[in-house]
Amino acid sequence: MPSVAESAIFGTKLGDTWFGVDTGGDLAFLNGVFKILCAEGWLDEAFIAAHTSGFETAKQHVSALSWEDLEGGSGTTRADMHRFAAMLRDAKTAVFVWSMGLTQHAHGVETIQALINVGLARGYVGREHCGLMPIRGHSGVQGGAEVGCAPALDEKQKQRFEKAWGFALPAFDGMTASEMVDAAYREALEVFWTVGGNFLETLPDPAAVAGALAGIPVRIHQDIVTSSMMLLPPRDVALLLPATTRYESPGGGTETSTERRIIFSPEVRGRRIGSAKPEWEVFGEIAARVRPEHAPLARFSSAAAIRQEIAACVPLYAGIESLRERGQSVQWGGRHLFADGNFATADGKAHFSCVSAQERRAGPAEFYLSTRRGKQFNSMVQKRVDPLTGAARDDVLIAAEDAARLGLADGDRIRLVSAQGVFEGRARLAEIKSKNLEVHWPEGNVLLDRTAIDRASREPDYNALVRLEPVP
Repeated sequence: MPSVAESAIFGTKLGDTWFGVDTGGDLAFLNGVFKILCAEGWLDEAFIAAHTSGFETAKQHVSALSWEDLEGGSGTTRADMHRFAAMLRDAKTAVFVWSMGLTQHAHGVETIQALINVGLARGYVGREHCGLMPIRGHSGVQGGAEVGCAPALDEKQKQRFEKAWGFALPAFDGMTASEMVDAAYREALEVFWTVGGNFLETLPDPAAVAGALAGIPVRIHQDIVTSSMMLLPPRDVALLLPATTRYESPGGGTETSTERRIIFSPEVRGRRIGSAKPEWEVFGEIAARVRPEHAPLARFSSAAAIRQEIAACVPLYAGIESLRERGQSVQWGGRHLFADGNFATADGKAHFSCVSAQERRAGPAEFYLSTRRGKQFNSMVQKRVDPLTGAARDDVLIAAEDAARLGLADGDRIRLVSAQGVFEGRARLAEIKSKNLEVHWPEGNVLLDRTAIDRASREPDYNALVRLEPVP
């Protein structure tokens, strides 16, 4: 950060301490921490009694878990878990921040539930300098889901839309990206319209994805750039539609930040590309032609009119209709969520959960593999070498002790083999936990199993167990 002298000269210090958890071992680690907090009485008992439910059941659950299983499942020691719990004991405030490292597993939802158990045990909700904060990957992810762009809606939200639009919504849920591709794999899709994505390079098992997409009779790709997915030979028809960026969209738009702030993003004046149109205008026109009886509902006169409808249909986003100029924003939920102690649950209380780590241990000849993002935006690689790590796109990050045990030197050719596929690259010695490897995504997606999905969130697992072989 140029504004901070130390950071500008020496770089930014990212952390003071580190806990060497195996890839996928966070759930067991957090259960161990929760077990210690309960056993030692390092709890916010007043908060637990007044604002939560299920604590005693969750306490009994973790108390029964063996330290052998918690240590084996996390890849850490009981002493490490105790050290982390003691840090929480001594901290007056704390914020838990997490991202894909916790969620992109087949047990991602359960891991977050384990994290919330720890946060609730210490009362880290609703007060100054405390919180539970997931990081979003893109500026449109949170806001899009919160106003209805999601496979499933709760019943109250469906009723609001039906009242505003005057017709019933489908009774069935939609599909996630991975579920759509799975349906295509089963030849259950006739038309596939994708906007701004490249599933060929963002989903596990790209060979299977390519086969699934190539078998769809009609594919429509709407984007601001050409991607490899667009160039797959179509079964019958592939239609490419140019889109505008959000900065070119007439009337501007909004994005929702990690801290729940709905921010106005104004249109930037300047040259426009051919016949490219904003996504909302294309969708509205298609809907109007497919269902002429609902055309007035589907065609919007401006982006401001869309914001007006969002405010009318989504109570959480009240105030979005007032955003018109750069710098304007509203924060839903106020500065602190649940500051009054009332939670958005049926009983108004936060709920503890009983969760256990699934048995998934690497064998003597196996490694835990995680996929990491390099210098890229989504699947668009911006540099062949990651400036943060110095790793090239085919580098496999490996601990020096593992390399020495296998007789490998920095730069040696190696092969990773999973139950799903094979990846060839070069060993790169790095400060990484023993028995763990990292490769770049999307290059390493050939090693991932497309059927490994978190059944609660429907998020793919972007990790795997692999064998490592030297390449002559």
